[in-house]
Amino acid sequence: PAPLADRSEAVLSRLQLLVTRKLDGLLQGDYAGLLPGPGSEAGESREYRPGDDVRRMDWPVTARTTTPHVRRTVADRELETWLALDLSASLDFGTGQWLKREVVVAAAAAITHLTVRGGNRIGAVIGTGGGASAPARRWRGGSAPAGPGVLTRLPARSGRKEAQGLLRAVAGTAIQPGRGDLGALIEMLNRPPRRRGVAVVVSDFLAPAEQWARPMRKLRVRHDVLAIEVVDPRELELPDVGVLPVVDPESGELHEVQTADPRLRQRYAEAAAAQRATIAAALRGAGAAHLRLRTDRDWLLDMVRFVAAQRHARTRGTTR
Repeated sequence: PAPLADRSEAVLSRLQLLVTRKLDGLLQGDYAGLLPGPGSEAGESREYRPGDDVRRMDWPVTARTTTPHVRRTVADRELETWLALDLSASLDFGTGQWLKREVVVAAAAAITHLTVRGGNRIGAVIGTGGGASAPARRWRGGSAPAGPGVLTRLPARSGRKEAQGLLRAVAGTAIQPGRGDLGALIEMLNRPPRRRGVAVVVSDFLAPAEQWARPMRKLRVRHDVLAIEVVDPRELELPDVGVLPVVDPESGELHEVQTADPRLRQRYAEAAAAQRATIAAALRGAGAAHLRLRTDRDWLLDMVRFVAAQRHARTRGTTR
């Protein structure tokens, strides 16, 4: 509908202004990105330092000098970034300043701003629930993918105008009922194989870890991977508000919870903490950088701090 399109356009305009003001000060060069990877072209060797990627060991030089050496790599001229955006029904929820789906769109806007520079390309795959995959569609004009329960691919293109079209398509995507398949969404970034780049997965990661952990590990083999976990405070603890009706957005099931019971609230908080610890461990095991954004916090400030930490780590000889 026209009103929805107008609201999406207005939100994107505000997001672009926010992102430009806060993130431009961190950008020092055409190819600096959210995860500034070291590139893939071979360069000179240097001595190994703790934290270096052992996959870049220069074995001939190491054997010749008897001192461990790693091969420097030269940054690629163009960076290709792919977004995997989870817009399944569990993201259509929020009790803070934002809905979780709004944080997903906001994160996509920030990442796009950080990467679409100097001819860099950006593309996306979007999941809106369970169902069959949809073929790649044109998004030059910003038309949103449609259809219940689909996985949609938006081809990678360069240029700010094309990036804005991608963001309009993301913002205009309607969330569909039903359970999504996060593993299948991530797997879309593994097929077909692409040259080394940056892959960003934005989700609440509430699907069982065994569903998505293996595709994440496979993705890390070829790409620098960033996992952005979107969290709402009510997913971490329950308030004491008496009987609270709770609806599962993916199944539609309704439950009534007596939040006045302190033991129930404690068990809920403990189970939520264990769930988040499992998610963090799975992401760490997959080798992904992990950024958590909350609906009740300044998501852009958290992202700025994350970028600054990544840059600081890089200057000390590590990428994470």
